[in-house]
Amino acid sequence: MELQQMRYVVAVAETSNFTRAAERCMVVQSALSHQIARLERELGARLFERTSRRVRLTPEGEAFLPAARQALEAAERARAEVAAAAGEIRGRLALGAIPTVAAVDLPRALKDFHARHSQVKVTLRVGASEELTERVRQGDMDVAFLGLPLGMSPKGVRSRELARGELVAVVPAGHRLAGEVAVDLRRLAQEVFVDFPEGTAGRAQSDEAFAAAGLTREVAFEVTAADFMARLIRQGLGIAMLPAAFVGETTELRMLRVMDAPARMEHLIWSLHRPSPAAAAFLAGLTGGRPDTG
Repeated sequence: MELQQMRYVVAVAETSNFTRAAERCMVVQSALSHQIARLERELGARLFERTSRRVRLTPEGEAFLPAARQALEAAERARAEVAAAAGEIRGRLALGAIPTVAAVDLPRALKDFHARHSQVKVTLRVGASEELTERVRQGDMDVAFLGLPLGMSPKGVRSRELARGELVAVVPAGHRLAGEVAVDLRRLAQEVFVDFPEGTAGRAQSDEAFAAAGLTREVAFEVTAADFMARLIRQGLGIAMLPAAFVGETTELRMLRVMDAPARMEHLIWSLHRPSPAAAAFLAGLTGGRPDTG
């Protein structure tokens, strides 16, 4: 069994198409199909069901795919470790971040990292704190930036607290509260809200604060992208509670201090296992030295 054959299987599984998989792997389709057929003979099982309209994994293919991915990742990690021993950082760096990360200027950090380590392939996925934590635990992601209510800590990962702060109310410039310096939750509870989906850590920060105050509120718009949230607010469809550093300065929105505001903590997390050379270099760049990577 060869790594190239496993790479072809993963490409077909991810594209559901032999032609696109061959293009991704930069080989002719006949060569890719031949190698997969050869692997299937070696395994004594078909990995794909092929019809004129679709390609999908068989049960045997579903069982084979995770191990194939792990083998490819292990081979890539081995090459990266050898390069690091020779003083060169390469390989991949998979990052995750909540939509409202504010403790770190992530675009600037990525630009600086790329300038120092141009051979590293960087990917970034934006998501909820719960999803990102699970991906780091499972090894699908190297490093992630989370936002959690005070008192809540990420589990099953290494972590470092980055910053803490209170949320502010964000209203459109023409809103009746726009001229206020500060408001309380009771007054905000009369408004329609734009917020993150129920059950996420980003939503829990506000939900728990209103519940603790004995208040209920209407969340009419549940969205996952903070930029889209800001667009809804600008149109006067609702207000929100967000980190002040994320909102920044804009003439279209107003930030109001909330006297009994919910607070949150931003965390940097990485795996309990020893990080890859690329992940270790990224973490060291953020923390000003080598973090406790185990």
